[in-house]
Amino acid sequence: MLKRKEKRSGGFTLIELMVVLVILGVLAGLIVPRIMGRPEEARRQKTIIQMESIETALKLYKLDNGSYPTTEQGLQGLVEQPATGAIPRNWREGGYLEKGKIPKDAWGNNYIYVSPGTHGEFDLSSLGADGEPGGEGKNRDLNNWENE
Repeated sequence: MLKRKEKRSGGFTLIELMVVLVILGVLAGLIVPRIMGRPEEARRQKTIIQMESIETALKLYKLDNGSYPTTEQGLQGLVEQPATGAIPRNWREGGYLEKGKIPKDAWGNNYIYVSPGTHGEFDLSSLGADGEPGGEGKNRDLNNWENE
């Protein structure tokens, strides 16, 4: 008696391929929405970190000069010695911010600086993604008095 040998090719069957595609589709449906929300979260976190850096520079300015730059002098007083208002006596050569420039928030907008502030000695804000006061979600403003 001769036994017949069955040869099976090493490829996948159509059913196996369909199962893999369904699994990949389900995984993509669960993961992609989570990944898509991350860029906005990263922008908000970057802005908070920049605001903390600016706050540190403002505190160093105050240690050297006895007060914060006025609203009129603005954050520019951290990179160039102010020529208006109360002229700082001990302004640090080279300024108080790295790279000698004021960073923009993660959406490319200027920070809002007010001194004296209504929430503390100074108020520092970013207007969020829309660049307009107020807003919700990604358009929500970021304020130094609200950051932990």
